[in-house]
Amino acid sequence: MRHLLGRGVAGSLLLAMASLNMPVWTQTPAEQAAFSLEQLGKPAEAEEAWKALSKTQPSNPVPFAHLGLLEARQEHYPQAIAFYRKAMALGPTMPGLRLNMGLALFKDGQYRPAIQAFTPLLKEAAANVDETQRLTVLIGMAHYGLGEYPAAIPFLKEAADRDTDNLTLLLTLAHSCLLSNQYQCVLDAYHRMVALNADSAEADMLVGEALDEMKDRAGATREFRAAVQANPKEPNVHFGLGYLLWMEGQTEEAAQQFQAELDNAPEHLQAMLYLGDSEIQLNRMEDARPLLEKVVKLNPASSKGHVDLGIAYAATNRNQDALVEFKRAVALKPDDVNAHWRLGRLYRSMGKTSEATAEFNKSKSLNKAADDGLLKAMSKVPHESSPSETPAAAPTDK
Repeated sequence: MRHLLGRGVAGSLLLAMASLNMPVWTQTPAEQAAFSLEQLGKPAEAEEAWKALSKTQPSNPVPFAHLGLLEARQEHYPQAIAFYRKAMALGPTMPGLRLNMGLALFKDGQYRPAIQAFTPLLKEAAANVDETQRLTVLIGMAHYGLGEYPAAIPFLKEAADRDTDNLTLLLTLAHSCLLSNQYQCVLDAYHRMVALNADSAEADMLVGEALDEMKDRAGATREFRAAVQANPKEPNVHFGLGYLLWMEGQTEEAAQQFQAELDNAPEHLQAMLYLGDSEIQLNRMEDARPLLEKVVKLNPASSKGHVDLGIAYAATNRNQDALVEFKRAVALKPDDVNAHWRLGRLYRSMGKTSEATAEFNKSKSLNKAADDGLLKAMSKVPHESSPSETPAAAPTDK
């Protein structure tokens, strides 16, 4: 299980941080008139006025800056950026211009140049606590948007230390820590989160994922149960608990959790896939088949979906259909031992001895390669005695 909480966990954090504004810097009656149209909520008229000024005063940065602001407020960020660049070329010291440029870049998903715009502003804002906080969050979130989670952590931690009651900020910090594999950092943020909200499903899920990565599956399961209790409608909460139970062989309860996830989100493909797999393990092939057929229809690249559907078909004597599914699985994932082994068993049941032998040999060679790789890795780790080779077990029937 890897990172069930999506990056959308931080979305609301930016609303207060990314507002657009332009300090009043009007010097002529014409500029005052155009600015008044903005203030009166007449963007079309204001745009015409600023465009007229930009033509009569092509060396004046103010019209271009305000045209950029009007475009940005309409979420036309590429157009806004173009106007801001013109204004920057003409008046790079214009108050508020670099910040608005950075915000437009940020909202357009251009995080790297946004960081470049915000960084000097952060140094200049040292005496302004509110502006420092705003820029710290924005730089942290820009790194987050780039997937640079270790780089995001110091900024988000600094911001969270200033705004100690901001649960969303702590969640974003914890999520960055999780995505950086800094699990103690997740736990530290979690303790702060539960102090603010003891019933935060998101917090429980984050620490559950961290504990799972730390190989504490019992602790992870406990936290996901708490998350389900806190908010049974939280996206992925039932799937996460179900997956942990599935890994522990608690298949019946896992199936119940996967079904609960589907009750919340009927098109949740992973829940559908693992519910189908659970039904196979519980020998409920007719319940599994329609689920798995839908999985491979919606996601033809799911090798596990094809293997499980092949198992369901083979169990109900639909051998030709099973053959198609196992072959698709092997084509998608040639190193899947289970797919080759299942295909070999099917060939054997159909009397195709040579084909069966070829697939069994393939699965054995893949198992041996996996064992050799494990032994090679283990040989590099200091230990008291040499490990004895244990052949990988053949996949068991589901």
